[in-house]
Amino acid sequence: MEEPLAVDEAGDALTAFHRVSERIMYDDAPLPAALIALWHDDRMLLVFDRFRQGWELPGGRIDPGETPRQAAVRELREETGLHIEDLFFVGYARFVLGAERREEYAAIYVACFTGTPDTEISGFVPNDEISAIRWWDGIETLPGRIQVLDVLLARLAKDAYLESPRLGALPARDGIGDEGGRPHRQR
Repeated sequence: MEEPLAVDEAGDALTAFHRVSERIMYDDAPLPAALIALWHDDRMLLVFDRFRQGWELPGGRIDPGETPRQAAVRELREETGLHIEDLFFVGYARFVLGAERREEYAAIYVACFTGTPDTEISGFVPNDEISAIRWWDGIETLPGRIQVLDVLLARLAKDAYLESPRLGALPARDGIGDEGGRPHRQR
């Protein structure tokens, strides 16, 4: 087994980040989640999850009948109040999680803001799941735990976005590889 990309204090591991087309699906583990890396210059948007008591990327479970993209848009809206549909898919993250060491994937999306970031998040209202959101520079001390797996994923997602040959074809938005792994199929 290869060395994980990152391991958090609970022993959960980010084992791979696959830059592939959104049409590719991996068959060797389930895909239950979608995560979104939002960037403004060198600051990433993190949400504070009340249950896990930590700062992490917005995102969550894919509901039955929902595509990973639909889940990303919904979770972003539910957790931050932001409604962004033109998210850029950058790949799949593979994790090994929990005491049972279950393997699963998450679809990873990114958007980069060019406007005033504080204006973009000024409409946030704390809810049952998320108590705060913040643009984080990677240096500032935040109250509570910071999910290191999500921070690395956000950086990998931004790099993939900036290196994408399709970047020039993306719609301008004031406010917004490799194929390792096991067998996969196209949608």
